[in-house]
Amino acid sequence: MSLDDFAGRRVVVYFYPKDDTPGCTKEACQFNEALAAFQAADVPVIGVSPDPAESHVRFRTSYGLEFPLLSDPDHVVMDEYGAWGEKSMYGKKSMGVVRSTFVVGADGRVKRAWYGVRADGHAGKVLAEVGGLH
Repeated sequence: MSLDDFAGRRVVVYFYPKDDTPGCTKEACQFNEALAAFQAADVPVIGVSPDPAESHVRFRTSYGLEFPLLSDPDHVVMDEYGAWGEKSMYGKKSMGVVRSTFVVGADGRVKRAWYGVRADGHAGKVLAEVGGLH
């Protein structure tokens, strides 16, 4: 599966740093809890991280996640979306995943982007936005 599989449809793509970590788990579970509403709006949700497919399988199984998780170990897709970049933690700079979410329109263009989001509560904000986009 790849993002190309969703061509011609609106889709929510969110980038997260690592499977099974507190913030990423909270964000994934909240997207999962809202999944029926996203499906009712005919907008699939896809999570992307650098983790390998095997890690995604464990993560999805552990938390009952019902949406696809894609692997981007070389950060190719993340680079295209601006979701890979310099981060700062405790004054130390490093490269990593910039927690971010995008609503991509049926035409393949980004309709809405959020960068540096807080995991908790973000899925609800995206759902509210998707309800008003066409």
